[in-house]
Amino acid sequence: MDLVSWQAVMAGWWRRVSTSDFVQKVVETFGTRLLLIAVSLVTGVIVTRTLGPEGRGFYATAVAVGAIGVQFGNLGLHASNTYYVAQDRSRLAALFGNSLLVSLGVGGFVVALAGWLFAVWPQLAPLHGPLLTLALLWIPLGLAYLLLQNLLLGIQEVRAYNTTELGTRLLTVGLLALVIWGGAVTPERVFAVSLIAMVVGIALVGWRLRGQVAERVRWSWKLFRQGVRYGFKAYLAAFFAYLVLRVDLLMVKQMLGAEQAGYYSLAANMAELVGLLPVSIGALLFPKLAAMPDETVRWRYARKTALVVGALMVGLVVVAVLFVRPVVSLLYGTAFLPAAPAFVWLAPAIVTLAVNTIFMNYFAAGGMPPVTVVSPGLAAMVNIALNWWLLPQLGIVGASLSSVVAYSLMLLMSLIYLYRQNREQVHD
Repeated sequence: MDLVSWQAVMAGWWRRVSTSDFVQKVVETFGTRLLLIAVSLVTGVIVTRTLGPEGRGFYATAVAVGAIGVQFGNLGLHASNTYYVAQDRSRLAALFGNSLLVSLGVGGFVVALAGWLFAVWPQLAPLHGPLLTLALLWIPLGLAYLLLQNLLLGIQEVRAYNTTELGTRLLTVGLLALVIWGGAVTPERVFAVSLIAMVVGIALVGWRLRGQVAERVRWSWKLFRQGVRYGFKAYLAAFFAYLVLRVDLLMVKQMLGAEQAGYYSLAANMAELVGLLPVSIGALLFPKLAAMPDETVRWRYARKTALVVGALMVGLVVVAVLFVRPVVSLLYGTAFLPAAPAFVWLAPAIVTLAVNTIFMNYFAAGGMPPVTVVSPGLAAMVNIALNWWLLPQLGIVGASLSSVVAYSLMLLMSLIYLYRQNREQVHD
């Protein structure tokens, strides 16, 4: 191919990309995510420098408790909300009402159950006192925010989704600055700031959704049952996947102490920041794939997306590994350099998780086959077992290695399922 032909091909490719609605939304969402990275870095630096390793460890554990509670209590309705409203926008009023009631009912039940368990067996509680109370309060609020935000994605209100995310984070930084200015910074007060910002975010999302509903917001038992039937598998898959992501931090806190948990939480947070691109793409890819009636077209689109994401993430991870030590030293201080090796060993997990995120969204758009539940469930068990074995021997690096094995196992199972599925289609 000569130079002129190559330039013509590239020009045609660029026209298709630049006019693609999906690509434009991905660029907008990723741009927002880049701003969120900056805000998260500022927040992380402020929290880390004001609380220190031990205080950050307590704060990170509280965040993990609340996040696991949200994953436990969402019933998969975050996925079914997007799925059903993307298919039929007239369902928005009922899904809106269902989301609010589930947040109060199921969220309240999870809080009561956790509170009872920790009262009867206090040795099971990863935290105690006001910080535990705040962490449990996060659960119903986090449920409401999660379910309502997924409705915005389902109706393709991507800009509203992005501005809400960014506005909530900026509010957190502003409130945190006020707390620091007032003095006496504690993990409890820092966590309370995040709760206040979340309440404001919920109100903002509710206002945006209400403007899209022409009828009265209501409860629909029929739609709730349909959502649970679809969402139960998504619920299990998301819970196991999030358990893989968060359980290592809780085990580090319990087995190695708050200081080591502070180091590992920093490494894990940096890994999550690097992995924001596939998360952004996956969030927009799911409703797009769900709207495609042709399975062949859906698979080709998902496969192409996975290849592009994998290539991009390899490059991003290599750069991140090369610069992790100077970045940690500059932003957080030399006291947090023990987090750098943990991040380096987490690097392969970032890539495997990124590619598997695309495959999981493809599976969800096709009806949630068993692999979406089996692979993260098995990975969670492997992760817990490996952490139990490796943490006493290798410290927080053992937690990183456990995550690499767990995420690689998930990707391997997805590839095996896809191979068998494609082979069956060829035979048919």
